[in-house]
Amino acid sequence: MIIGLTGGIASGKSFVAGLMEEWGLPVVDADKIAREVAEPGEQAYEQIIEAFGSNILNIDGTINRKSLGKLIFEDDKRREILNQIMHPAIRSKMIEEKEKLQDKGHEHIVFDLPLLIENQLQFMVDKVLLVYVEDDIQLARLMERDQSSEEDALNRIRSQMPLIKKREFADKVIDNGGSREDTKKQLKNVLWNWKLPIAD
Repeated sequence: MIIGLTGGIASGKSFVAGLMEEWGLPVVDADKIAREVAEPGEQAYEQIIEAFGSNILNIDGTINRKSLGKLIFEDDKRREILNQIMHPAIRSKMIEEKEKLQDKGHEHIVFDLPLLIENQLQFMVDKVLLVYVEDDIQLARLMERDQSSEEDALNRIRSQMPLIKKREFADKVIDNGGSREDTKKQLKNVLWNWKLPIAD
């Protein structure tokens, strides 16, 4: 079974991914792969420089993610160009990683995909697992985590699909608004429900 793990900023998705890995389920992390495919020598790297110029590079030739982020943050067209470069590269690398894990004998794999629903990637997974928190908890956690102002935090949250909307697309939802123990218990129940063998 391929599980698509998703959530929103400061929802606690990384905590859940960590637990799943701890319990013996290999996790293929889309964010990590996004960094890998944009490294020098990769095809996406060349395409990014072609599209956005060499001003976005650090001295060592790597892409300055902050500079690139600034360029695309308020420009939908530029963001779309970057997405058209990155998304296919990330998808094919994730499939490659999945196949490697399957060759090693892993039957159950977790795809950690923050934009699983926004990018309509449900076809890549068998089940969608959403890590959910209420709006006020999400805001408070994000402000605390990044030491950001309420306005900055709200802007970042609003740039994503609301978690309440994502619930409609999930096979199972973990409410991460309580204690870590509570989240652990919910996750165990979901995995048992899906008949996944987990190492405790």
